[in-house]
Amino acid sequence: MHRRYENKTTVITGGGSGLGRDMALGFAAEGAHVCVIGRRQEKLDETCALIEKAGGKAFGLSGDVRDAQRVQEIIDEIVAKTGGIDVLVNNAAGNFIAPSETLSPNGFKSVVDIVLLGTFNATRAAFTTLSARHGAILNIIASYAWKGEPGAVHSASAKAGVWAMTQTLAAEWGQFGIRVNCIAPGPVHTEGTDKNLWSVGAIEKLVVKQVPLGRLGEVEDVTRAATWICSDDASWVSGATLAVDGAQGVHGGSMNFRGAYDAMMKGQGA
Repeated sequence: MHRRYENKTTVITGGGSGLGRDMALGFAAEGAHVCVIGRRQEKLDETCALIEKAGGKAFGLSGDVRDAQRVQEIIDEIVAKTGGIDVLVNNAAGNFIAPSETLSPNGFKSVVDIVLLGTFNATRAAFTTLSARHGAILNIIASYAWKGEPGAVHSASAKAGVWAMTQTLAAEWGQFGIRVNCIAPGPVHTEGTDKNLWSVGAIEKLVVKQVPLGRLGEVEDVTRAATWICSDDASWVSGATLAVDGAQGVHGGSMNFRGAYDAMMKGQGA
């Protein structure tokens, strides 16, 4: 079977759980040597153990994407260990539900720093090796980057910045052979969302009503899109945003109708 990432290196931020972990498994299954980055080494080690159990190659390096110096050290270590980076997936994120009128400036900044600044730090640090390998960058955003999301102004603002960054760098860095794209997942079942979001009241049923394809997504839906858009099969795709959301993004955001938003606020004790 043809494996699209044989002899290639993929780096995934936020690779210790959720979408990041499943994408790491997906790239490794297609032959990539995977490095996962995150703040908790034990979670990274769990991801790597799963990859190695399946016969793949992986290692984890701990660090905070908000720390530009540490990010550069990690990128340099990956290059020294593997020879170069072919794919960078900027997946690290932070989010929580909060009405905008009660959201503190520090709460807003914390999410923006992880999502927007962290994406830039990793992307900038990897530029030299990605240009040498004509690599691909994939940024994980959400359709509310351009539609808005009640209760998540911090995340929506940060991901809108990443969306603009993606398009800008696709235009700037095409000359270096670097492709830059986004995936915008819709509402997806992960360990975290199942615990903190979909288990709140009737929120899952309310959100599913806003998904034309009639279900929430699974992490595998996003992983399949990621491994395609970063591969040579998509070699002339850059500056694009691929919605993986069952058409929810053209029907309304997760909280973009009053019933779901009210249900979430009630579940949070607001």
